[in-house]
Amino acid sequence: MERLTPRVRVVWIALAIVRATIFGGFLVGAAIALMRTDFWDAAPSILVPAAVAVAVVLAVVRVLIAWRRYGVWRFDLRDDDLYIERGVFTRVKTIAPYVRVQHVDSRRSPLERATGLATVVVYTAGSRSSDVAIPGLTPSRAEEVQESLRRLAIESAGEDAV
Repeated sequence: MERLTPRVRVVWIALAIVRATIFGGFLVGAAIALMRTDFWDAAPSILVPAAVAVAVVLAVVRVLIAWRRYGVWRFDLRDDDLYIERGVFTRVKTIAPYVRVQHVDSRRSPLERATGLATVVVYTAGSRSSDVAIPGLTPSRAEEVQESLRRLAIESAGEDAV
Protein backbone atom coordinates (compact mmCIF):
# COMPACT_ATOMS: atom_id res chain seq x y z
CA MET A 1 0.00 0.00 0.00
CA GLU A 2 1.32 3.37 -0.98
CA ARG A 3 0.95 6.46 1.18
CA LEU A 4 0.54 10.01 -0.01
CA THR A 5 3.30 12.60 0.09
CA PRO A 6 3.40 14.16 3.59
CA ARG A 7 3.15 17.65 2.04
CA VAL A 8 -0.52 16.94 1.37
CA ARG A 9 -1.07 17.72 5.05
CA VAL A 10 -0.13 21.34 4.31
CA VAL A 11 -2.84 21.52 1.65
CA TRP A 12 -5.48 19.85 3.80
CA ILE A 13 -4.65 21.96 6.86
CA ALA A 14 -4.66 25.17 4.81
CA LEU A 15 -8.08 24.27 3.39
CA ALA A 16 -9.34 23.41 6.88
CA ILE A 17 -8.18 26.79 8.21
CA VAL A 18 -9.74 28.70 5.30
CA ARG A 19 -13.06 26.87 5.67
CA ALA A 20 -13.05 27.29 9.45
CA THR A 21 -12.27 31.00 9.07
CA ILE A 22 -15.18 31.47 6.67
CA PHE A 23 -17.58 29.56 8.92
CA GLY A 24 -16.24 31.33 12.02
CA GLY A 25 -16.68 34.69 10.32
CA PHE A 26 -20.32 33.94 9.63
CA LEU A 27 -20.84 32.66 13.18
CA VAL A 28 -19.20 35.64 14.88
CA GLY A 29 -20.82 38.05 12.43
CA ALA A 30 -24.24 36.63 13.25
CA ALA A 31 -23.54 36.97 16.98
CA ILE A 32 -22.46 40.59 16.53
CA ALA A 33 -25.54 41.29 14.41
CA LEU A 34 -27.77 39.83 17.13
CA MET A 35 -26.08 42.02 19.75
CA ARG A 36 -26.38 45.25 17.74
CA THR A 37 -29.95 44.88 16.50
CA ASP A 38 -33.26 44.78 18.28
CA PHE A 39 -33.95 41.28 16.96
CA TRP A 40 -33.05 39.73 20.33
CA ASP A 41 -33.69 42.23 23.12
CA ALA A 42 -32.22 40.14 25.95
CA ALA A 43 -29.16 38.83 24.13
CA PRO A 44 -26.59 37.69 26.69
CA SER A 45 -23.36 39.69 26.76
CA ILE A 46 -21.34 36.48 26.42
CA LEU A 47 -22.83 35.71 22.99
CA VAL A 48 -19.95 37.12 20.91
CA PRO A 49 -17.14 35.60 23.04
CA ALA A 50 -19.00 32.27 22.97
CA ALA A 51 -19.27 32.46 19.19
CA VAL A 52 -15.54 33.17 18.95
CA ALA A 53 -14.79 30.22 21.27
CA VAL A 54 -16.99 27.89 19.21
CA ALA A 55 -15.30 29.07 16.00
CA VAL A 56 -11.83 28.45 17.47
CA VAL A 57 -12.77 24.98 18.75
CA LEU A 58 -14.23 24.06 15.36
CA ALA A 59 -11.07 25.31 13.63
CA VAL A 60 -8.87 23.19 15.90
CA VAL A 61 -11.06 20.13 15.31
CA ARG A 62 -10.93 20.66 11.53
CA VAL A 63 -7.14 20.95 11.63
CA LEU A 64 -6.83 17.78 13.72
CA ILE A 65 -9.08 15.90 11.30
CA ALA A 66 -7.02 17.16 8.35
CA TRP A 67 -3.85 15.99 10.14
CA ARG A 68 -5.32 12.56 10.90
CA ARG A 69 -6.66 12.17 7.36
CA TYR A 70 -3.12 11.69 6.07
CA GLY A 71 -2.54 8.74 8.39
CA VAL A 72 -5.44 6.71 7.01
CA TRP A 73 -5.15 7.54 3.29
CA ARG A 74 -3.56 4.74 1.22
CA PHE A 75 -3.82 3.37 -2.30
CA ASP A 76 -2.53 0.43 -4.27
CA LEU A 77 -2.33 -0.37 -7.98
CA ARG A 78 -3.09 -4.07 -7.80
CA ASP A 79 -3.13 -6.60 -10.66
CA ASP A 80 -6.81 -6.11 -11.57
CA ASP A 81 -7.94 -2.98 -9.78
CA LEU A 82 -7.15 0.27 -8.02
CA TYR A 83 -7.64 -0.05 -4.26
CA ILE A 84 -8.07 3.02 -2.01
CA GLU A 85 -8.52 3.23 1.77
CA ARG A 86 -9.49 6.54 3.37
CA GLY A 87 -11.68 8.15 6.00
CA VAL A 88 -11.13 9.46 9.52
CA PHE A 89 -14.52 8.66 11.05
CA THR A 90 -16.02 6.42 8.41
CA ARG A 91 -13.47 4.19 6.75
CA VAL A 92 -14.08 3.85 3.02
CA LYS A 93 -12.47 1.14 0.91
CA THR A 94 -12.86 1.68 -2.81
CA ILE A 95 -12.05 -0.88 -5.47
CA ALA A 96 -12.09 0.35 -9.05
CA PRO A 97 -11.53 -2.48 -11.57
CA TYR A 98 -9.29 -1.38 -14.43
CA VAL A 99 -11.80 -2.69 -16.94
CA ARG A 100 -14.23 0.02 -15.68
CA VAL A 101 -11.73 2.88 -16.12
CA GLN A 102 -12.85 5.28 -18.83
CA HIS A 103 -10.15 7.92 -18.59
CA VAL A 104 -7.57 9.31 -16.17
CA ASP A 105 -6.80 12.98 -15.55
CA SER A 106 -4.23 14.75 -13.45
CA ARG A 107 -4.89 18.15 -11.96
CA ARG A 108 -3.00 20.72 -9.91
CA SER A 109 -4.85 23.42 -8.01
CA PRO A 110 -3.00 26.64 -7.16
CA LEU A 111 -2.42 25.37 -3.61
CA GLU A 112 -1.15 22.04 -4.94
CA ARG A 113 1.20 23.82 -7.35
CA ALA A 114 2.53 25.94 -4.49
CA THR A 115 3.31 22.81 -2.46
CA GLY A 116 4.60 20.76 -5.42
CA LEU A 117 1.71 18.29 -5.48
CA ALA A 118 -0.79 16.88 -7.96
CA THR A 119 -4.01 14.84 -7.94
CA VAL A 120 -4.87 11.94 -10.24
CA VAL A 121 -8.58 11.58 -11.04
CA VAL A 122 -9.82 8.22 -12.33
CA TYR A 123 -13.18 8.25 -14.10
CA THR A 124 -14.94 4.90 -14.10
CA ALA A 125 -18.10 3.55 -15.65
CA GLY A 126 -20.86 3.46 -13.08
CA SER A 127 -23.55 5.56 -11.51
CA ARG A 128 -22.38 6.07 -7.90
CA SER A 129 -19.21 8.10 -7.35
CA SER A 130 -17.95 7.32 -10.81
CA ASP A 131 -14.74 9.20 -10.23
CA VAL A 132 -11.97 8.45 -7.77
CA ALA A 133 -9.22 10.92 -6.84
CA ILE A 134 -5.75 10.21 -5.51
CA PRO A 135 -4.47 13.48 -4.01
CA GLY A 136 -1.09 14.30 -2.56
CA LEU A 137 1.21 12.91 -5.24
CA THR A 138 4.32 14.54 -6.59
CA PRO A 139 3.83 15.62 -10.22
CA SER A 140 6.23 12.92 -11.45
CA ARG A 141 4.47 10.22 -9.37
CA ALA A 142 1.10 11.49 -10.63
CA GLU A 143 2.29 11.05 -14.22
CA GLU A 144 3.55 7.53 -13.42
CA VAL A 145 0.23 6.58 -11.79
CA GLN A 146 -1.73 8.10 -14.68
CA GLU A 147 0.31 6.19 -17.25
CA SER A 148 0.12 2.94 -15.26
CA LEU A 149 -3.66 3.25 -14.94
CA ARG A 150 -3.97 3.98 -18.66
CA ARG A 151 -1.85 0.96 -19.55
CA LEU A 152 -3.67 -1.35 -17.10
CA ALA A 153 -7.04 -0.18 -18.37
CA ILE A 154 -6.04 -0.95 -21.98
CA GLU A 155 -4.72 -4.40 -20.98
CA SER A 156 -7.95 -5.29 -19.19
CA ALA A 157 -10.27 -3.95 -21.92
CA GLY A 158 -11.54 -7.39 -22.94
CA GLU A 159 -12.20 -8.68 -19.41
CA ASP A 160 -15.43 -8.71 -17.39
CA ALA A 161 -15.70 -5.98 -14.74
CA VAL A 162 -17.26 -8.14 -12.03
